[in-house]
Amino acid sequence: MHNSLFRKSRVGLAVALLVATTSFAAPSADNLQKAAAIHKQIVTFDNHLDIPFEYGVGALDAANNGESQFDLPKVEQGILKGAAIAIFVPQGPRTAEGVQQARAKAEQKYEILTSIAKKYPDRAEIAYTPADVRRIEKAGKFAIVLSILNGSLIGNDLSQIDAWQAKGVRLFGFTHNGNNDLADSSRPHLLLGDKLDEHKGLSELGKKAVARLNELGVVIDVSQLSGNALAQVLSLTKAPVVASHSNARAIIDHPRNLSDEQLLAIKKNGGVVAVNAYSSWVRPLPPEAQTKLNAIRAKYGVPQEANIAGVQPLTEKGVKVLSRETFAKYSEEFHDVTGSAEYRASLEEYVNQIDYVVKKIGIDHVGISSDFNHGGGVTGWNNEGESLNVTAELLRRGYSQEQIAKLWGGNFLRVWEKVQSLARS
Repeated sequence: MHNSLFRKSRVGLAVALLVATTSFAAPSADNLQKAAAIHKQIVTFDNHLDIPFEYGVGALDAANNGESQFDLPKVEQGILKGAAIAIFVPQGPRTAEGVQQARAKAEQKYEILTSIAKKYPDRAEIAYTPADVRRIEKAGKFAIVLSILNGSLIGNDLSQIDAWQAKGVRLFGFTHNGNNDLADSSRPHLLLGDKLDEHKGLSELGKKAVARLNELGVVIDVSQLSGNALAQVLSLTKAPVVASHSNARAIIDHPRNLSDEQLLAIKKNGGVVAVNAYSSWVRPLPPEAQTKLNAIRAKYGVPQEANIAGVQPLTEKGVKVLSRETFAKYSEEFHDVTGSAEYRASLEEYVNQIDYVVKKIGIDHVGISSDFNHGGGVTGWNNEGESLNVTAELLRRGYSQEQIAKLWGGNFLRVWEKVQSLARS
């Protein structure tokens, strides 16, 4: 879901909160009490969330317990200690003008995020190292780790990576929905003229970016990369990686999700897969929703797909290029269905994904991410204020405090520490 759809996603969130009591089995009071006690003792860290461009003003001020899924009252209610928050800009035209626009929008998000710490220094602070996260949370404040999702703002200028690292970015994701000059996406914008396997993985610039990120001690985020690009990152990087918001392809068969082989490759690299609470990737949509999606595809002349919730086709067969205006209308109608509270996954189904990935690659290589304010949220974990529900469900399934601490940030911090130590060496 693009940020242009944020207002619609807030409406869906409000509806979801209304239906939560009927579709979500609330955790026991005992488990909630235990969860709160655990959260007070560990570093609880959301590996990936977003903010809208309107964030920081009026009802969306960070100090207001408002319609955003992330704000300071909610993280305090959920006893969340920190998060990697994305400086995300949707994929635009790959022209000099498009890159400049992307950089301007990224600067806007950067200013919004850094202003939270400036405006509320007693409640939030920017963290530049894992030690910062621990110091900030011990002081009772919220640690913001700056990340970039969608390296299109780099254009073809590798020095931009240095510039953003100097500004405090510590996590870098190459692609989002669409190829760029660094790499192929797992969801190329075929309807806007992208080609499958354009770079056959990483471009030459992308390969240089891997090395530079290693040198600077910036964590490489492999979520959203094509299979070839992911394999190439893992073959080139000298440091572990993070998939900050990814899911299991064994549960939903889509290139956006990670295959068992990819999960095991990230384990071998020493990295972490943070399981994403974006409902469409948590569990398959029911046949009724698929029928609605295929009707929307037919309306816009988009090839139909079976059992797939992705807005982009999976092959180039029968694809016609749409104008950006037409694609925006198609995408909005599509996401009205996939983001509907009627089809929202449950917290139990989300933790089923965590269970699957833990069993496949081990507790030391799994994390938790919400993707809030970018379509994320399941019934039972609709905002950061409900984060205790996640821990309560993990407790119900028999996870220990030590295991929960690893999932809720310990594994991410371990990887980040390794990345920074290798950069120094």
